[in-house]
Amino acid sequence: MQRFGTLSFGHYGHLGGGRELSAGDSLLQAIDLAQGMDELGVNGAYFRVHHFARQQASPMPLLAAIAARTQHIEVGTGVIDMRYENPLHLAEEAAAVDLISGGRLALGVSRGSPESVVRGYEAFGYTGSQDPRGADLARKHFDRFLQAVEGKGLAERDPSSPFGGGHGLQRVEPYSPGLRSRIWWGAGNRDSAEWAGRAGVNLMSSTLLTEDRGIPFDELQAQQIQAFREAWREAGHPGEPRTSVSRSIFPITTAEDELYFGGRQGDDGVGMIDGMRSTFGKTYAGTPDKLVEQLQQDAAIREADTLMLTIPSQLGVAFNLRLIEAFATHVAPSLGWEPANR
Repeated sequence: MQRFGTLSFGHYGHLGGGRELSAGDSLLQAIDLAQGMDELGVNGAYFRVHHFARQQASPMPLLAAIAARTQHIEVGTGVIDMRYENPLHLAEEAAAVDLISGGRLALGVSRGSPESVVRGYEAFGYTGSQDPRGADLARKHFDRFLQAVEGKGLAERDPSSPFGGGHGLQRVEPYSPGLRSRIWWGAGNRDSAEWAGRAGVNLMSSTLLTEDRGIPFDELQAQQIQAFREAWREAGHPGEPRTSVSRSIFPITTAEDELYFGGRQGDDGVGMIDGMRSTFGKTYAGTPDKLVEQLQQDAAIREADTLMLTIPSQLGVAFNLRLIEAFATHVAPSLGWEPANR
């Protein structure tokens, strides 16, 4: 593990006890937390994207705001649901954020997670999918998005236009030359991981895999990463791709931590989600020395270069920053991490 960051679901709404977290509160707290993380040398702040839900849904304004207020931290998504996206508009926005950040965007995209609505992407105007989960639509949008990010000409120039004219095909603008190397695909199984390797994009793997091979989650995920790298090499792509995994990890260093997370340590789970038999990763919660011992045995954490910590963003900036600092101080160095601002 060379890097670590946080993966936030950005939940807002009723918190219980008469407390309410508004959408505005959630966004502003995310910016404040990212600033604190940047000062600690944490490598990345990544955000889940869900539509028709009280979570982050339109991440580009948030990523641009964080990029403008920080110096080192990578800003990104884990992941954008390509079923909902106009691929050329997304390419324009991604390039703008990448330029604002000085090349610190890590844009994770994929088919997306199970939804709270039925085929919500059709309400956004994207119809015609022949797949019950819209995977064909996501891949089609992704292919077009990748062409735009690569700077390929996509629209015929008008030679009679008073605004430049000319002949041939015009790319979308702005264009960020290094962005192509910072695109990630969120893979839920071995097949999609191998596809990402052949496509030449980085790999994000979550705490949920839509397959069950009868082995522990971390070993299943490590095999997925290995298959991805092999597919990358066989496709002839240069260099080494990046890989990330996410985990729920809570260092317990105070009585308050024990109140929230004591007893949360569990085992892997297997169940049905989105019509597929799936494997769920366990939660790690314990004292820092115990976490070091457990995480050093996690096969996927050893295999990946980046670890994303899922954080309880509803608990506020101060609480989350203390959790992250405890991980950075007492756990991460033993896994091979060094601060990004060093």
